[in-house]
Amino acid sequence: MQVRLTSKRQVTFPRHVVERLGVKAGDTLVIEESADGFLIKPRRFNRANLAPLKDKIAANLPAPDIAAIRHAALDSDLRD
Repeated sequence: MQVRLTSKRQVTFPRHVVERLGVKAGDTLVIEESADGFLIKPRRFNRANLAPLKDKIAANLPAPDIAAIRHAALDSDLRD
């Protein structure tokens, strides 16, 4: 797949790519460099930011279903 860079350094991604990423206009993408090239992915919350809440959550509370949360994040019906 190829995309073109404009003179303003903007790139337009094909619709199916944007839909698979689960992003919309205004969302942030993270670009990470590796030995194989660059990885582009949507920015999700940083779990380290949740550390201050650790003592505020009951110990007997069941663990969250991360897969369900990730799936819900991709549901376009739940977006503004």
